[in-house]
Amino acid sequence: MFKQIALGLAMSCCLSVAALAEDCKPSKWGADDEIGAANYVTPERTMAAAKLVKTGASHPLGIVVDPDMPAFPPRSTKLQVIAPNQIQGADNSKVFGYDMTYNDDLAQLWFGTGPQIDGLGHLGEGNMYYNCNKAADFVKITGLTKLSVDKIPPMIARGVLIDMAEHFGVEVMEGGQAITTDDIKAAMAKQNVTINEGDVVLIHTGWTDGKLASAPKEWVSTEPGLDNGAAKYLASLDPMAVGADTWGLDVVPPVKGEKVFYGHVELLRNKGIYILETMNTGRLAKEDVGEFMFVLGQARIKGTVQMIINPVAMW
Repeated sequence: MFKQIALGLAMSCCLSVAALAEDCKPSKWGADDEIGAANYVTPERTMAAAKLVKTGASHPLGIVVDPDMPAFPPRSTKLQVIAPNQIQGADNSKVFGYDMTYNDDLAQLWFGTGPQIDGLGHLGEGNMYYNCNKAADFVKITGLTKLSVDKIPPMIARGVLIDMAEHFGVEVMEGGQAITTDDIKAAMAKQNVTINEGDVVLIHTGWTDGKLASAPKEWVSTEPGLDNGAAKYLASLDPMAVGADTWGLDVVPPVKGEKVFYGHVELLRNKGIYILETMNTGRLAKEDVGEFMFVLGQARIKGTVQMIINPVAMW
């Protein structure tokens, strides 16, 4: 499966940088903009989102990251708990004034594991990224010099849930099952969902709730998700972010004749819209929470491409 994905990615990158550069148009927020749709965060939209909190209920949208959980290869997470300078029961009273003991943790991980935000420097086409930024100009092994996650301001917005599992009449959608533009429009109409400029749109498929624990290899090998047209349609509505309870948002494998993960290009590269993956949407779907206040303050590690996150939904 992943060999097919890698081949698809290689084939999709065959267009020349020169051709893409010729077609590239600067962002509507200016040629120097680095935060894309995060520009939609305004005091007015923040106050409007706060008014959606009517019961005081809240819910973590990030799942627990288990070091053993599968991830898109070669990503992984390793955790080690250590007790510095406390080998063989060393007495710390001379250092701290009393016999203090403590633990620290040391992690070796990929920030694109589990619940995550894809920054605008994550995926492009032909080495061209959001706002006509060429990879050679900002992608360094020590970190991105542009479009990095640390530059994203606090994301506060109206959040909406589109329950695609309910639309298809199932608890869990099938791996490789595509969500089309017509599907989204029909689900939105039935569920009375509207998408406004600057919203955060979450899609519930049931995939992570239904497969991560019971069939982890299947969970990471395939997934239901957006076809190329559906991603382009959602991008046209100008949300701040689009996410799902799947590890990659796009349908895997892709629809025959379509490009693998091209929804990432439509959202990140073409419109500066962020992607949220492996979101914990089950409770929202179960309790019919179609509209909520969305709040995210991600860790700000300079130069990062992605980040493990735990946004909060409040209603």
